[in-house]
Amino acid sequence: MAKIISIATAVPSHKHEQQQILQFMEQAYGINEEEKRVLRYLYRHSGIDTRYSVIPDYTLPMDNWTFYPKTDNLEPFPGIEQRMQLFRQAAPVLSKEAANKCLEGYLPKEAVTHLITVTCTGLSAPGLEMQLMDLMDLNPAIDRSAVNFMGCYAAVHGLKQAAAIVAAHPDANVLLVCTELCTLHFQKDYTPDAVMAPLLFGDGAAAVLITGDHHNLPGLQLHSFYAEVLRSARQAMSWELGTHGFNMTLSGYVPELIREDFGPLHLRALQQAGLSKAEILFWCIHPGGTRILEALGHCLSLSREDMAASYQVLKQYGNMSSATLLFVLREMWDTLLSYKGAPVFGAAFGPGLTMESMIMKVV
Repeated sequence: MAKIISIATAVPSHKHEQQQILQFMEQAYGINEEEKRVLRYLYRHSGIDTRYSVIPDYTLPMDNWTFYPKTDNLEPFPGIEQRMQLFRQAAPVLSKEAANKCLEGYLPKEAVTHLITVTCTGLSAPGLEMQLMDLMDLNPAIDRSAVNFMGCYAAVHGLKQAAAIVAAHPDANVLLVCTELCTLHFQKDYTPDAVMAPLLFGDGAAAVLITGDHHNLPGLQLHSFYAEVLRSARQAMSWELGTHGFNMTLSGYVPELIREDFGPLHLRALQQAGLSKAEILFWCIHPGGTRILEALGHCLSLSREDMAASYQVLKQYGNMSSATLLFVLREMWDTLLSYKGAPVFGAAFGPGLTMESMIMKVV
């Protein structure tokens, strides 16, 4: 079976304190004092201390801005072309950093047979997979694919593809790289749904190396996958192209939907894997936000300690879309490897409303 034998992460050089980002947002939105009080409350209770971005402007004085216009209203507001230009410059470099760290000490780059990239924050052709292939000087005949525009759950989808590749080609060595530059897509519309994305999202990249049993190294066996789409909530979370970048809608009732529907889903996932909830020792949960983690804690009867890695990643990095779940897995990695045979339940959520889960076993 396929197994993860290495995992690594990388973040941009610009580290922003959450309370400093708040000051940028108050100015950018052009809101009144009552609206500022609401925004300050949301930022204080976000569960986030710091986030990273390829854009330095969010915590700099206006005179030092390099991406946004040096005007109070940010006009002329950057268009999608300017944002995609920065993605093409920064995403391959950050991806390479995570990929090289992942391979170091495990496998020479020449031994990588398959490359999968995952992103929902940049689109072009040639795409990120080809840009990374060139930047790392990988074999030009490498088997490559791209998972694009699927959102926060896409790392699970990428791992599912990797597992299928290894099942068909037992000697395959698959490099999966999830890179998201979410902060490129700040929109200055002040609405209850639109304000949540700039509150939560940050930039980051994560890479995992998936092999078959021919590598006798400890890791996480990809045991099973299970997903469902909640069609009645299709518009609760959306991600669409706009004139000034990508526009996210994140409804305030998403946590309630997860609270109501994820419990039965996780039982069906366990049943498919032939496991019971009592057998799950570790929980690798995508930290979409504090309310989502609280909703999962309620419906799965999990304590904050059970999801400590998820809360820690949210605190240090915010939500980095598809890369976030792998950051959580990396946070847990050293502890997990001490528990041979232990099942690990992973889950992430995204547009659709899609709920993806996976079960791994420590080997």
